[in-house]
Amino acid sequence: MTQPASDLPPHDGDLAAVERLGVAYRQIVDQLGRVIVGQRGVVEELLIAMLAGGHALLVGVPGLAKTLMVKTLSETLNLSFNRIQFTPDLMPADITGTEVIQEDKATGGREFKFIPGPVFANVLLADEINRTPPKTQAALLEAMQEHQVTAGGKRHKLPDPFFVLATQNPIEQEGTYPLPEAQLDRFMFEILVDYPTEEEEFEIVRQTTVASHATVEKVLSYDEWLNLQALVRRVPVADSVIRYAMQFARLTRVGPGQPDFVKQYVSWGAGPRASQYLILGAKARAILHGRPYVSVEDVQKVAAPVLRHRILTNFNAEAEGIRPDDIVKKLTELIPPDGSVDRLLPKVFKTA
Repeated sequence: MTQPASDLPPHDGDLAAVERLGVAYRQIVDQLGRVIVGQRGVVEELLIAMLAGGHALLVGVPGLAKTLMVKTLSETLNLSFNRIQFTPDLMPADITGTEVIQEDKATGGREFKFIPGPVFANVLLADEINRTPPKTQAALLEAMQEHQVTAGGKRHKLPDPFFVLATQNPIEQEGTYPLPEAQLDRFMFEILVDYPTEEEEFEIVRQTTVASHATVEKVLSYDEWLNLQALVRRVPVADSVIRYAMQFARLTRVGPGQPDFVKQYVSWGAGPRASQYLILGAKARAILHGRPYVSVEDVQKVAAPVLRHRILTNFNAEAEGIRPDDIVKKLTELIPPDGSVDRLLPKVFKTA
């Protein structure tokens, strides 16, 4: 009987690649540290999402170096980078590209030629993505899901790898257009970028108010990055870990047999894509930390960024200050490590 690919033990080449990534991860953090002070957790989550081939939404107030972080990370990974500043008057063609009429000087004939837009890059920074209307936001949907752009009836393949790293300001709501749930679901992670500590802020001010400017070096080659992305899919994961990850998504869906706090605070839960991203994120985190296997802890560490934008809380949650992260924390405390919550739920709530 043929063994499933996910259950095959890693071969020597994969183990060497995992070791190489562990070294590269430390080098990447060191290089980013020349430009970005702190934010180690944000950098790790960004790398996990990119290793897994996913897109990420960075949410934080202005001035926290979100744009600089993405640009610097693309430089250390030797990937092409484009930035789009989303505004209310931005049109879909401004992102994807447009067709123009071009005249052949030799024959005098005319034909349409596609001029690629800024989406044709390995790393696309969609800055303040919620500042543009839905029709322009939707221009990214095909690119994010299919890694292609359709113009004039022709499909144009995007470069491989391709990542959309979008930023969003959580405090300014006037003149913004909330992302539709279908598009939010395309983002593997929602990453929270918080204020720096006092010492970090001191270092930021000290470094950025002098004449010299730090530069970063390339850590990985283009081919190495593609090989590492392929390696993520080959990382073995036990069925019990898969079931454990599934419970995080399944228990957020309102229905019979769900935890009381989900019934009380959640109006809509996560879909199957969340379960997929929990496993992919856990695999990427495992090899990022030098392990060729996935543990329950890996799933726990990626649960919040995977689920926080997929759990829609209701009015009760808003009134009591309950956030999606609080729901994820309660689920982490509830779900047994072997993922056997279906058998335990009746006992848990009989004694509650």
